[in-house]
Amino acid sequence: MPRFAANLSMLYPELAFLDRFEAAARDGFRAVEFLYPYAFDAREIARRLQAHGLQQVLFNAPPGGREAGERGLACLPGHEAEFREGIAQALAYAAVLDCPRIHVMAGVLPEGCEREALFSTYVGNLRWAARQAEKQKVEVLIEPINTRDIPRFFLNRQDHAHEVIAAVNAPNLKVQMDLYHCQVVEGDLAMKLQKYLPTGHVGHIQIAGVPQRHEPDLGEVNYPHLFSLLDTLAYTGWIGCEYRPRAGMQAGGTSAGLGWLKPYL
Repeated sequence: MPRFAANLSMLYPELAFLDRFEAAARDGFRAVEFLYPYAFDAREIARRLQAHGLQQVLFNAPPGGREAGERGLACLPGHEAEFREGIAQALAYAAVLDCPRIHVMAGVLPEGCEREALFSTYVGNLRWAARQAEKQKVEVLIEPINTRDIPRFFLNRQDHAHEVIAAVNAPNLKVQMDLYHCQVVEGDLAMKLQKYLPTGHVGHIQIAGVPQRHEPDLGEVNYPHLFSLLDTLAYTGWIGCEYRPRAGMQAGGTSAGLGWLKPYL
């Protein structure tokens, strides 16, 4: 039976962030993930997790300057010191939140620069991050993201992500396989799952409807079929619900759209 984690950066947008933990637990979630916790004290987040019986399963390392268009620093030469500071901050939060994995965004290709020119920087940064994370028994995740949502994002395809895993050669470096991004870029989701899950290199899965990124029962992807396949493949990890509720900021909109989840609770 699949296990689902609520992405609190996207779900329950009508509520203040710290109030979303209670809402997720009330709707039957037993785990949560989110993008960036750094505007909040880690101890306060930990109190919310404990109060509502929730497990923190994933969050992102600092992405750099979002205002400047940065979506991660791992592939960018000249940002190594800032990258390392961000990893240290993420691991400090992971320790307080008892979180077993952090997502390290690759970054956006600078204009006039191609992926191959930045590959060695990316691999070197990930190798360093994986060594630091291993000291806390934390996994580092990398995620292919489609270039419709983030133009010129460094990492887009599942096969490229697994090439990186091989190049870094760290046991705690895994792929965050977001089926929404994978469908937009590549499709053929069932075959991708059958190919990559048996390798042991997929550390987390995320879902959303395609193409609007709403609830997974909306759009072109047959998620019940994929959930059944995940059971067949003996996937025991979490599935992050990283989608935008169709009801948007409407009060109760997230909860009203969770009919798809009820058979799995």
